[in-house]
Amino acid sequence: METLNLSKSYGFFKPEEVKERIHIIGCGSVGSTVAELLARFGLTKLSLYDFDKVEPKNLANQLFRQEHVGKKKTTALADMLYEINPEMRDTIKVASHGYVAQRLSGYVFLCVDNIELRREIATANKDNTYIKAMFDFRTRLTDAQHYAADWSDMKMVDDFINSMNFSLEEAAEETPVSACNVTLSVAPTIRIISALGVANFVNFAKGAGLKKFIQRDYIIEEGYQTRKHRQKGHLQYMYSSTHNTHRHKGNG
Repeated sequence: METLNLSKSYGFFKPEEVKERIHIIGCGSVGSTVAELLARFGLTKLSLYDFDKVEPKNLANQLFRQEHVGKKKTTALADMLYEINPEMRDTIKVASHGYVAQRLSGYVFLCVDNIELRREIATANKDNTYIKAMFDFRTRLTDAQHYAADWSDMKMVDDFINSMNFSLEEAAEETPVSACNVTLSVAPTIRIISALGVANFVNFAKGAGLKKFIQRDYIIEEGYQTRKHRQKGHLQYMYSSTHNTHRHKGNG
């Protein structure tokens, strides 16, 4: 069996030092990107959770290709990861019915686009001593946020859960939409925040600590509207992260 050549990264990160399983809940835009980045570091013990199928609209901001349309996201993603590292065929676990309270351990990446489900998972596992760290992502059009918590630090865990203290409806109100009321999302935003989240994980796994909060906005965009502002009849303007520092409620 062919193996992934890690000569480019092994001097920086040794995947065999991560003994725990990595759970990726939600395999859409963020989840698929996170999984790919982890796989390219040589990490193989991944569990993928998602009940959804790949749709044509997903190809613009997710890793999937035309050949994957109609397939389960977990299956399509697993196939792509096998292409990167054939060794993963023996280690990846797939839950094509999604997350339904399966036991979690190790590292948990919350990538499902439902803040209430993410909050439910974090809260239900608050006292789960088998979890080492949990990671969350929230994206809009050009700006995104990443949250994380060392699960052995209860103050960090409480802050992590409290950051999710808003409803699905409130999140939808701040989600950018087109003139036809279609949710807007672009690949660069997804790639940037996913890479920062994986870098945060890598630093933590190497013993370098964990950043609780990261925010990025890579473009000044003055032409999109959120649902909340569409209802009020005016535009919301976005600025770079140096000006826009409040924590938004966008979905993952």
